Amino acid sequence: MNITLKQLRYFIALAEVGNFGRAAEAMHVTQPALSVQIKELEGQVGSQLVERQPRGLVLTPAGHDLLRHARQVMAEMQQLEQSARWQRGLGGKLTLGVIPTVAPYLLPEALPLLRMSNVTLELGVREAQTDILLAALSQGRLDAAIVALPTGEDGLFEAPLFQDRFLLAGTDRMLTAVGDRLQPAGLNPDRLLLLDEGHCLADQALEVCALKREQTRVDLGASSLATLCGLVAQGFGMTFLPELALASEQAASPDLCLRRFQGAEPHRTIGLVRRRLSQDDGWFADLAALLREAGQGLIEKARRALPPDA
Repeated sequence: MNITLKQLRYFIALAEVGNFGRAAEAMHVTQPALSVQIKELEGQVGSQLVERQPRGLVLTPAGHDLLRHARQVMAEMQQLEQSARWQRGLGGKLTLGVIPTVAPYLLPEALPLLRMSNVTLELGVREAQTDILLAALSQGRLDAAIVALPTGEDGLFEAPLFQDRFLLAGTDRMLTAVGDRLQPAGLNPDRLLLLDEGHCLADQALEVCALKREQTRVDLGASSLATLCGLVAQGFGMTFLPELALASEQAASPDLCLRRFQGAEPHRTIGLVRRRLSQDDGWFADLAALLREAGQGLIEKARRALPPDA
């Protein structure tokens, strides 16, 4: 058996798009060239891999089995390439994923540090929700991702960066009405606004308040913290704001008021993750150290502006 990596790449593309023409376009080859490679692959494995049907292609049982192995092989090849690329530490090309409730606040602080550490670093950043980033990471399309920990994924190595406490944001009138002993469980769910479903920050807010999403006002569900804070500043409700975002969102919405919770403050842990099987020849530890420095700097600034005992 002499299966080539080219054949596996073509087969994965065909399985993902379900069409010879689109797969050929994605691989930047002609359709006949791709068809020849698939036929040769079927000859090597001794089984039909795809069936042509009126609505497109369908994988045979043998095709599904080969697809699983092909993805595993390609992921391991990407890990080998990554290991060679990072042997000299933080340099070369880095593809980093970041969740939306971290990216606009941490990246402006972290990117200058990354550039200073290596001016030749070629950086690519993808902002997306956690489940999308973890899928891209497992498929080798990202080198690392900044997410809230723990991820619950066995195949990942997690490095905590900093603890990000939650503040209550609202107008001065609303925050005065909640009283002096501010506790998450004591909040009126009718006044609580959250990010759209799928954002981990919304899930964390619901968890600390012991609420279900249907108990909150979701008719104004926002896709970004900036939009949500704008609504809150106009008196539409209250929300949870991470310390990381304090300076940016108060500058953007001067009418936004913030209070700390009493006692043990609810928080999230922001961390950097990579595939557990990928080797760390210094790049991951270096990257984590730079991100930790940038994040902790923002957190310290937030705690000076709104001290924990305030």
